[in-house]
Amino acid sequence: MLIVVVTTSQVQAKKTVKPNVIMIYTDDHRYTGVHALGGQAVFTPNLDQLAAEGIAFTNAYLQGAFTGATCIPSRSMLQTGRNLFQLGEGQGRTIPTEHKTMGEAFKEAGYFSYHVGKWHNDFESLARSFDDGAKVSGKPAYLTDQYRMPYSDWKADGKYKRSECYLLEYNENGEVIKRPLIKSDKRGPTATEKTGPHVSEVLAGEASTFISNYENKKQPFFMYLAFPTPHDPRQAPQKYKDMYPENEIALPPSHMQVHPFDNGHMYLRDEKLAPWPRTQQVARQHLSDYYAIITHLDAQIGSVIKALKESGQYENTIIVMAGDSGLAVGNHGLIGKQSVYDEDGIHIPFILSGGLIEKGHKGRRVDALVYNYDIMPTLCELAGVTTPKSVTGKSLVPIINGESKAVRSYTYHAYQQVQRAYRRGDFKLIEYVRAPIPKNYAREAHIAGSRVTQLFNIKDDPWETINLAFLPEYEEKVDEMRKEMKSRAKELGDVPDAKRSEVDFWEYF
Repeated sequence: MLIVVVTTSQVQAKKTVKPNVIMIYTDDHRYTGVHALGGQAVFTPNLDQLAAEGIAFTNAYLQGAFTGATCIPSRSMLQTGRNLFQLGEGQGRTIPTEHKTMGEAFKEAGYFSYHVGKWHNDFESLARSFDDGAKVSGKPAYLTDQYRMPYSDWKADGKYKRSECYLLEYNENGEVIKRPLIKSDKRGPTATEKTGPHVSEVLAGEASTFISNYENKKQPFFMYLAFPTPHDPRQAPQKYKDMYPENEIALPPSHMQVHPFDNGHMYLRDEKLAPWPRTQQVARQHLSDYYAIITHLDAQIGSVIKALKESGQYENTIIVMAGDSGLAVGNHGLIGKQSVYDEDGIHIPFILSGGLIEKGHKGRRVDALVYNYDIMPTLCELAGVTTPKSVTGKSLVPIINGESKAVRSYTYHAYQQVQRAYRRGDFKLIEYVRAPIPKNYAREAHIAGSRVTQLFNIKDDPWETINLAFLPEYEEKVDEMRKEMKSRAKELGDVPDAKRSEVDFWEYF
C-alpha cells in the first residue's frame, strides 16, 4: 500500500491502516476561486489551509463537454476515470455498468462508501457506488434556489421519486423542519437565509455528522461530498455578501462587455443570467455574488475538516478538493462556463491534502498538466486500491513522489461541436466552427457558417486577452498546432459520433 510520499516499507513498519478518503467536489468553482491559487480578492481561509497542508495542481483541467450542463460529463469523468470521448452515451448522463465508479472501486477494496450531496448522473450508478448516503440533491427535483434545495433520503435501490423529495425550512420557533415538495413550489430563487438553511450548510452538516459518528476503525471510509455551489443562483447569507461591496470589486484582465464573435453557443440559460453588454457594473455585481457564495462554501468545508480533526481521523485521511468546471462571470463578455477558455470554462482547482502529507511536501505547487479524470487512478494508487481496468486516466503518484515531472505533454479540449482547444508548452490554440444552417432546417432561415482561430501564449497571457493567431510571425505556430490538434483528436476518439451530435466539428474545420 502506498500513502502519499511514504514508501511501502515505511507504511508496513508503522502498521498503518488504509487511509480514509474524502473527495470534495464543488460546482462551477474556477481555479481563481481559491485565493491561495489564483491570488484574487476572494476570502477562502479553509481551502487555503488545505493547500498549505497539501499539494496543489496548478494546471488541472476539465477536458470539456458535449452539453451546456458541463457538470454532467465532468462528474462522469471524475467518477469513472475516463476521458470525455469514452463516456458511453456521449454526454455522460448515464454511467454504463462496465465503467466502474470510484465508489465501486473503494467498496470492492473493503471501504465503507458514503455519498453526500449532488448527483447529476443516473441513479443506478449512484446506488451501485455507495453503501449509504444522505441528502441526495440535484435530482430528481431542483428549484434553482440554494435555500430551497429539494432533498431525497438515501435509497439503496436507487429509485428516487420527485414526490418523495422534501425541503428544509425554519418554523416559527426557528427550528428546522421537513416539508414535502409540492406542485406549487415554483423555481426560484425566491428564498433567503430566513427561509431555511443554505444547502452548503446542510451538506456540510451531514458530512460532519457521519465523520463524528463513524466508529468502525477497522474499516476505512470513502466519502464523496458534492456541493452544488458556487453554482448559481449565487445566494449567500448577507454577512458574506457584505464582505464584497460591488463598487470595490476589481475586475480581472479578461473582462469584456461583449464577446468579440459568436462562439457557437451564445444564447443558452447561463448567458441569460445577465444583460448585454456586460458592463463593469454588471460584472462587479456577479463577481461579488460569486465571491460571497464561495466564502460561505469555504466556511462549510472548514467545518467538515474541523469535525475530521476532532474525531481523531485527520492524520489518516486523504482529502481531495476539486471543482467541476471554470466560470466566466464577466470574463470575455461571458457569464457561464460553456467555453474552452481557461478560467471561463476548463481551469479547475485541485488540491490533495490531509494528515498523510509529509512535512517536506506541504505547500507544494505542481504545474504538470492534468485532467479531473486523473483523480480516480491517483486516489486508488495512494490508498492501495486496485485501479479498475475501465479507467483510462493517469495516476499522478509518480509526480507526487518526485519520480516524474509530468504524465502528459499536452491537453486537448472540446465543447459541443463548436469549439476545440489544444495546449502544448506555452501556447494554446482555440478553433471555433459554427456550422452553416440550411434554409428551413429546424424552422430557421439559412445561416452561413463561420471559422475563428485564437492563439494565446498562456505563460505570458494567462487570462487569454491577446490573440496572436493573425500575426505573421505566428503563422507557422498556428499551422503546427492545428496539425497536432487534429492528430490528437483521432488519438483520443474525438471522431464523428451520432450519440453526441448529428453535426461534427471536424467536418467543417
